[in-house]
Amino acid sequence: MTRWEYLTTPLIIHNTTAILNNFGEQGWELVQVVTGPEGGLVAYLKRPAADA
Repeated sequence: MTRWEYLTTPLIIHNTTAILNNFGEQGWELVQVVTGPEGGLVAYLKRPAADA
């Protein structure tokens, strides 16, 4: 069974592509983008956890 690690990060609207590309290069997969509690965008990402 795959174990996952998760990350949430705010997205700056004028720099969204660069932010997501940076995380993608680190192996993160975008799961969802939602409006945060203060109105900005928040990205939820996952990647397979490193073996302990």
